[in-house]
Amino acid sequence: MSNQYIYTANSDKPCKIELTVRKLQTIMNELNAMKTFVQVAELKSFSAAALALSMPKSSVSQLIKQLEDTLGARLLNRTTRRVTLTNEGTVFYQRCKDMLADIDELQTLFHKKDEALSGRLRVDMPQPISRRLVLPNLDSFLSAHPQLEIELSSSDRRVNLIEEGFDCVVRVGHLEDSSLIAKRIGHCPMINCVSPGYIKNYGNITKLSDLAEHYIVRYSQTLGQLDPGFEYQDTQGDWQTLTMKSQLTVNNTDAYKAACLAGLGLIQVPRHGVLDELSRGELIQVLPDYNLPPMPMNIVYPNRRHLPRRTRVFIDWLSEQLKPIIKQK
Repeated sequence: MSNQYIYTANSDKPCKIELTVRKLQTIMNELNAMKTFVQVAELKSFSAAALALSMPKSSVSQLIKQLEDTLGARLLNRTTRRVTLTNEGTVFYQRCKDMLADIDELQTLFHKKDEALSGRLRVDMPQPISRRLVLPNLDSFLSAHPQLEIELSSSDRRVNLIEEGFDCVVRVGHLEDSSLIAKRIGHCPMINCVSPGYIKNYGNITKLSDLAEHYIVRYSQTLGQLDPGFEYQDTQGDWQTLTMKSQLTVNNTDAYKAACLAGLGLIQVPRHGVLDELSRGELIQVLPDYNLPPMPMNIVYPNRRHLPRRTRVFIDWLSEQLKPIIKQK
C-alpha cells in the first residue's frame, strides 16, 4: 500500500480526507506567505506590513524566511533603512500578484453582480482628473461598496504598475509599455493659454510670429531637461517647434498652471485642466488654430488573464467619469 495515504485508528482503508485537509492547509499556508510577501514588497517594510496584516513582526519575518527557503532564492534585500526586491523577488512579486488576483477572481466568480465589492484598489491618475472629476463623485461609488478601500495616487510621476502594485492608472499621452493592457477612453483636447495680466504686460498673441516677443513657461519632470518650446502641427500635419523666451521651468502641473495665472508666460495644457479658470476669465485661450493634437487617454492595467471583479467595476465607473473631458475619434 502506498505510503501517501493516511490510515485512521478504526479502519484499514486509507483516509484521503485527512490527506486532502493537510494539502489544503499547506496550500493555505503558502498563500498566506505569498500575501505577506506582497505586503512587505509594496510597503517596503516588515514593520509596516506587520501592522497592516495585524501580525507580529517576528511572524512576518518567519514567513518570508520560510518562503525564501522553499524557493531557494533571496527575495528581499534588507537594510536598517529599507527593504527592496531582488531580481528574483521582482519576478516572484509579479507572479504572486497575478496568482492572488486569480484566486480573488475565483472567490467572487459566482457572486451576484450587484453585490458590494471588497478588498483594496490602488489607482493612479493625473492630479487635475482626480481633483475635478473623481474625488467629487467618489462618495457614491464607495457608498455602494462600503467594504472597498481605495488608495489614490495623484502626481506627475509616471508610476510603475507592476513594481508598485497598482491595479489601474489613467494615462494621458502615447503609451510605451507593451506588456500592459490599455482601455482607450478617447482623446484629450489641448489648449494654449495665458492670463489677462500677461496680455496687459506683454500684449496679445494673435499669430505665430507674435511668439518671438513672448515668454513660455517650460515644463519638465526632470529639471535640467528643457522642453523644446512652443509645439504645434502645421496644416500638412507636420510637427513644428518654435523657440521662445523663458524665465521659468517647473516640474509639476500645479506649478505650471499657477505660473500662467501669475502672468509668467504661455502654457500648453489639456483643456480639462483649466476649464474652471477659463470660465472665470482667469485664463484666456490664444492661437486656437495651433493647439497641440488631442492626446490619447487610456486606463491601463497589468496584463492578467483575469482581472479582479472590483478592478473591472472600478474601471467601468472611472470610464464614465472621464467622458466629459474627452472626445471620441
